[in-house]
Amino acid sequence: MVTIRTAIGLGSGVVYHADGTIVTDAHVVEDQQKQPFSTVQVQFADGTQVQASVIGVDDVSDVAVIKAERSNLPAATFSSGVPEVGSLAVVLGSPLGLAETVTAGIISALHRNMPASAESPQGITDLIQTDAPISPGNSGGAVVNGNSEVIGLSEAYLPPSSGAVAIGFVTPATTVTEVADQLLANGKVRHAVLGVIPTDISPQVAQHFNLAVTEGALVLDVPKGGPAAAAGMQPGDIIVSFAGKKISNALDLTAAIRQKEPGDKVDVVVQRGKNTKTLSVTLGNSAQ
Repeated sequence: MVTIRTAIGLGSGVVYHADGTIVTDAHVVEDQQKQPFSTVQVQFADGTQVQASVIGVDDVSDVAVIKAERSNLPAATFSSGVPEVGSLAVVLGSPLGLAETVTAGIISALHRNMPASAESPQGITDLIQTDAPISPGNSGGAVVNGNSEVIGLSEAYLPPSSGAVAIGFVTPATTVTEVADQLLANGKVRHAVLGVIPTDISPQVAQHFNLAVTEGALVLDVPKGGPAAAAGMQPGDIIVSFAGKKISNALDLTAAIRQKEPGDKVDVVVQRGKNTKTLSVTLGNSAQ
């Protein structure tokens, strides 16, 4: 475990490889405009502080890789599976700068989705929910199971002011390792792209656009040259199904897309006025 300090705050990280490679949350090593810092300060458990270069960030998954100027480090073991609901969850990190803090709880649920926020403008999907206390500064730190395997990185929590009690979110280890390996190999990550700008259908949106439906993802724009445009999708279409999954809102659509790979061909059902159309879309690649 390490503490990561930047010009605007601090977070936590986990040693990924013995050569100084560390994984953390992307928002830990980015400024307020979502631009990554070139270097950050890393403090190890023995008190040593060194500079680390930011190797790459992936805002879609909110995972980043940094490289500290230190070697022969004890690397963590990352789980290759999905934890069971009810199993032990131990959160390690530096909440409010209190290094090497440990809290514990259980895995509360799997496959949770978080809507867009200032730290994650696109929203984040397929997270683990836990009741183990997560505080500011824990972000990017390890969440481990009873076998000392990292099952994920602390991502976010719902503050008491929201009415929540012990609701935190964790990026799964399988996501972390997949993204980190791509960042180390290529400097960027492949994600499937539909090529639309969607929004939820709120009562105000339905009234403004004179929509008869209240569920689905309303397509505000279809950028030219993208996969959706090539398939004939149009602004004003309402996506109600994606690859056989019902779409109730924009976050449903985002989650469904992220379960696919670039190049996959999927059927997208849209409501266009009073008509329903099924479009065959070949998904694009965000890394291009």
